[in-house]
Amino acid sequence: MEDAYVLQLSNRKFSELYLCFCGYSKCEPLHSFGPAVRPDYLIHFILNGKGRYYIEDMQHCLEAGQGFLIEPNTLTFYQADAEEPWEYLWIGFNGTNVKEYLRDIGLNSSQLIFRSKQGGELKRIVVKMLKDTTSSLSSQYERQSLLYSFFAVLSRNINISLPLEQDGENIHIKRAMEYVRNNYFHMVRVADIAKYVCVDRTYLYELFLRYLNVSPQDYLINYRLTRAAELLTNTEYTLGEIALSCGYQSAYSFGKAFKAKRGITPAKYREQNRKEKKEYLETHKGNLEQL
Repeated sequence: MEDAYVLQLSNRKFSELYLCFCGYSKCEPLHSFGPAVRPDYLIHFILNGKGRYYIEDMQHCLEAGQGFLIEPNTLTFYQADAEEPWEYLWIGFNGTNVKEYLRDIGLNSSQLIFRSKQGGELKRIVVKMLKDTTSSLSSQYERQSLLYSFFAVLSRNINISLPLEQDGENIHIKRAMEYVRNNYFHMVRVADIAKYVCVDRTYLYELFLRYLNVSPQDYLINYRLTRAAELLTNTEYTLGEIALSCGYQSAYSFGKAFKAKRGITPAKYREQNRKEKKEYLETHKGNLEQL
C-alpha cells in the first residue's frame, strides 16, 4: 500500500521535452512496484526512508537524498524497506532531446543513480505541478517551466554514482551477478558463486557490501524472489513449478522465503496483484498507470 498523489497528463504541446506524469508517495513497509517496463523516462527522488531498486540483474540499496533514473523499455522493480519505508517523489517525461538533457546533468544508461542536497526544492516543484490539474494553455506553459526548473535544480550539485565498469574490483561483482542470472534456478550456494568468480567467500562478501550494500546470499535470494514475483503475476504456473524454476526444492521452502522477504505468501501475492491489475484495467481502460 502507499499514500500517493498522482497527476497524469495527456495534452502535449511541447516536443523536445514534456511532462507525462508526476507524483508523490509515502509507502508502507515492503510496498513494491513491478517488475514492469515503462514507455517513458522517470526520475524518482527519495525524501525519507530507504528501499531497493532492481534494474534487470542489478540491485541498488538507496536512501534519503538519492534518486534513480528509469529508462523506457527497461525491466525494473523497486521496493520500500521493511523497517524504514521510503517517501519519494517522481516525474515521468519524454521528448526528442531527453537523452541530451539527461546527459547534461550526468545521467545515462550507465549512470542511473545520483545524490542531491536539493530535496526540498525538488519537492516544492513537484507539489506545485500536482496542484495544477487544468489543461489550460497557461497551465501547460507553467508545468513546462517547472519541468525545466526540476532539471535546473538537479544540475546544481548532483553527485553521480560511478558505474561498475570504472572500478577494477567490480569485475568480480559483475561476474558474480552474471553467475546468479544464469544459475539462480539451480541449487547454487554462495560458495559456488565465489568459486566461479575465483575469490574466497569472505572477499566476495566484502565486495557485495561495498558496492551493492547487500550480502551475496541476500542478492541471490532477492533475485530469485523478484523472478518469482514476475512468474506469479504473469503465468499460471503452480507454486511448486515456480519454486523449482527459481531454485527452491519445494513450494514450502519457497513460500517461507517469499513471506520472510515480502511479508505475504506467494498465493496471497498472486491473488492481490491480479485483483489490483484487473480493477485498474477496468477503471482506466487499459491506460498504463506509472505508480
